[in-house]
Amino acid sequence: MGVNGSQAMPPTTVTAPADSAIDVHAHAMPLPLLARLADHDLADLSGVPDGVVRLDPRVSGVGPRAPLPLARSQYDVDVRLSEMDDVGVHRHAVSLPPFLFCSTADDRRFAVDIVAAGNDELATYVADSPQRLLGLGSVPLGWPGAADEARRALDDLDMAGIAIGSRGGGRDLDDPVNDDLWALLAERRTFVFLHPSGVPDPHRQSDFWLPQLVGYPMETALAVARLVFGRVLERFPLDLCLAHGGGCLPSLRGRLDMGWDRKDVAHTTLVKPSDLTDRLYYDTAVFNPTLLRRLVEDVGAEHVMLGTDHPFELGDRTPLDTVAALGLDRAAMRRILWDNAAELLGLPVSR
Repeated sequence: MGVNGSQAMPPTTVTAPADSAIDVHAHAMPLPLLARLADHDLADLSGVPDGVVRLDPRVSGVGPRAPLPLARSQYDVDVRLSEMDDVGVHRHAVSLPPFLFCSTADDRRFAVDIVAAGNDELATYVADSPQRLLGLGSVPLGWPGAADEARRALDDLDMAGIAIGSRGGGRDLDDPVNDDLWALLAERRTFVFLHPSGVPDPHRQSDFWLPQLVGYPMETALAVARLVFGRVLERFPLDLCLAHGGGCLPSLRGRLDMGWDRKDVAHTTLVKPSDLTDRLYYDTAVFNPTLLRRLVEDVGAEHVMLGTDHPFELGDRTPLDTVAALGLDRAAMRRILWDNAAELLGLPVSR
């Protein structure tokens, strides 16, 4: 699709930068948005000089007063561009981190207003460098009207796609309340980036940074399994990319297929689950060359695209080396580094 949310035009003959890449997993937290939250006692910005922000749990979905990392490039475009240059990445598809999705908020108006404010400020942030940055708008998942905010982000704010969490409003992704959103995104062939916005059984993950290390990958697998067995992916052909290489999902493909084949309650789709998950896209943020090579073998280079989780500390700091280490031919490397994302985001593909 194009950056205005319309159907993408056929690829042009313009040549993409031969030695560069598009990173589809990059985050920003614009200071004007954080200041808006602080004005309503929903954010503590006293730690910003030290690279920390604290958000109200209704916004962040994490514990009260939890220190959240705030690298300068989250709000300073010039710093971001310099860091992109340092690692050889030409473009970022930028989304707000899950701490700003209001995924656990129990008030519709609260979630809708903050998500809308986040989209406004993200649009301003990426507009500072339109040749390098693309915005992925957020939506109030799990609430009526999520499709309206997606439409506004695409049409009025010129976002390149939509970033979603793994749940919202106390509802999972396959809840019928989200059907209007899926219908819109499927009809427009919008690029959709799924980032986990919670973790299963958080009480067991209170130590060792386990929510990010273990909880996020588990959450992605749960969310996509519900999209599969809830027939969302069968009814709505979404151009959906999964953060962190799909988390635990790739390792569960055989088990999901087995359950579909042997358990009537799981035989909800016309095709087996792996047929649906193989249509999805996966970023490269798995942090192990063997696992990444296996992912490419499983779903094909045409379904993998560069993602770093910039600028968080658990991100890929040498993304071009990560892909080069796979030993793929030049065409496959170009698909992962540029062409797959470019086709979905309405950018020129390489020739």
